[in-house]
Amino acid sequence: MQTTLAESFLNTPEGEAAERILRNCVHCGFCLATCPTYQVLGSELDSPRGRIYLIKQVLEGATPTAKTQLHLDRCLTCRNCETTCPSGVEYGKLLDIGRHLVENKVGRSVAENATRAALKTGLGSPLLFNTALKLGQGMRSFMPGFLQARIPAAETAGDWPAPRHARHMLVLQGCVQPGLKPNINAATARVLDRIGISLIAADEAGCCGALAHHLNDTEAGLDAARRNIEAWLPHLDAGVEAIVMTASGCGVMVKDYGWLLRNDPAYADKAARVSAATKDISEILIAERAALSRLTPLASPLTPRRIAYHPPCTLQHGQKLTGGVEALLSDAGFELTQVAEKHLCCGSAGTYSILQPDIANQLKTRKLGHLQAGQPELIVTANIGCLTHLQSGSSIPVKHWVELLDAALPAT
Repeated sequence: MQTTLAESFLNTPEGEAAERILRNCVHCGFCLATCPTYQVLGSELDSPRGRIYLIKQVLEGATPTAKTQLHLDRCLTCRNCETTCPSGVEYGKLLDIGRHLVENKVGRSVAENATRAALKTGLGSPLLFNTALKLGQGMRSFMPGFLQARIPAAETAGDWPAPRHARHMLVLQGCVQPGLKPNINAATARVLDRIGISLIAADEAGCCGALAHHLNDTEAGLDAARRNIEAWLPHLDAGVEAIVMTASGCGVMVKDYGWLLRNDPAYADKAARVSAATKDISEILIAERAALSRLTPLASPLTPRRIAYHPPCTLQHGQKLTGGVEALLSDAGFELTQVAEKHLCCGSAGTYSILQPDIANQLKTRKLGHLQAGQPELIVTANIGCLTHLQSGSSIPVKHWVELLDAALPAT
């Protein structure tokens, strides 16, 4: 796609990156068939190709409007279009550039800014989020049904094995996951402990930065990245093998640290090192598949065996990881049902389900219809956002797949 950048964008990192990405787009429209918002709304401007045209116009000097901003806001950032695109257009990176430019030029209302600030502060701080969550859980039984569905019952984590092995890996605890589903990281630690790997956490690390980044607060997102890099580098220097991600939404963000901080001379090399060391838990366990195979799965009649798996967009499209979770669950003796439209987003997408509830709920209903069609005993996924979003509309329990693997393997 030929682009003539406005003078203000010439010889700038954003302009050069955007022009390179735009040059790869050949207008083919293959992305429309796999774009969730185009499927729901049927509007070209709510498709990747339409949004690319809007961003191109801004880069060429056109003045963006609130309508431009709305079409960009409606994107789930699922990156399904990247998987589909035959030309390798890096749409996610272009969207980040476009959103940032439009945010600076258009701005938002006082109410919108207040909502976004509250989301960044409340969800990005484990202390604030967990305090509010516990208050909500304490009042849950007095709430109407629709509110109860949004506040999960309190759960326990189970044991986290103390470090005892020569091999060590780090885990990102996450913002909301320890409060909502504390057993996920503990289950990960137990599974790794069984194959001779101790899982530890860096107390100084915090939010991965995705929350602020996708709410267009670029600097806050980068500050979170820098803080985590400083927290993790001493552990990498000490011999930690990998930084394990149990939430694929965090994983895709941390794997992008190298790109996001490429122009920061103080952090470019450090960020690239952290990104290279970051692995989804499925990547780790696929690499350790031989060790896992020596553990005979428990044949407990209490363990659900018929499973429907939802691969998060941040795993299959953002990180380009497919098939690993399914293989690990099959190895452990689980039967995976056939699920239609596995490539489509469930509608969670971080804060999207809060800011764009109508579209998010339509996508959730569509996704649950496919997941429940095979009559599974349990639905599993690999991201906390997808898990809570799907559970809010499902009578079938939804869990992280690593919890299921943990329950199926014998204790050591």
